[in-house]
Amino acid sequence: MNPLIIGTTGLPSSGKGLFCEVAENLGFNVLVMGDVIREECIKRGLPVNRESSDIVMLALRKERGLDAVASITLDWIHDTLKQGEAKIIIDGIRSVAEVEAFRSEFPDFTVIALHADPKTRLQRALHRRRQDDAFSAKAFLKRDQIELEVGIGDVIAMSDILISTKDQLEKTSNKFAQVLNTIMDRHSLSVGTVETTQKPRST
Repeated sequence: MNPLIIGTTGLPSSGKGLFCEVAENLGFNVLVMGDVIREECIKRGLPVNRESSDIVMLALRKERGLDAVASITLDWIHDTLKQGEAKIIIDGIRSVAEVEAFRSEFPDFTVIALHADPKTRLQRALHRRRQDDAFSAKAFLKRDQIELEVGIGDVIAMSDILISTKDQLEKTSNKFAQVLNTIMDRHSLSVGTVETTQKPRST
């Protein structure tokens, strides 16, 4: 089996959740790296909120290395592959070390970065009010700063594909589907052949 494994990156509320919904509709299994953090919060007896998630995210990297979350996610990937799943989305990559960890086992690992301006992302966060979201402009800015300090900006810069998500929901969903279908078509053609690496950028 030649699995198709794709990673997503992007600052908070950049559209990763919507991307994963579109991917699931196209038959992908989605593994969320943030779930590693949320599970670790519970193990440590901490509430699952933004503050605890930031603390645990930084603590894991300090205790187990910069690729700590990726290492745990790799175990999830192998378990998923054993179940016969061949198309997997890894949601929420935050550092180059994590990309390197995934590519060390899956050389054709593709990174898709999602981008929207801060005002748009803040409005989305305030609208959805997920348990670990930031609920004020000040808290939202602080979260961006933490993500950038971890290294998410470098991951976005080195991504294979960059997608702007500033458009309306339907247009953005169609854009996601188009990108994923293109990747799947290329992957199907490359099975059993030498695959050439390309770096398209979608706007």
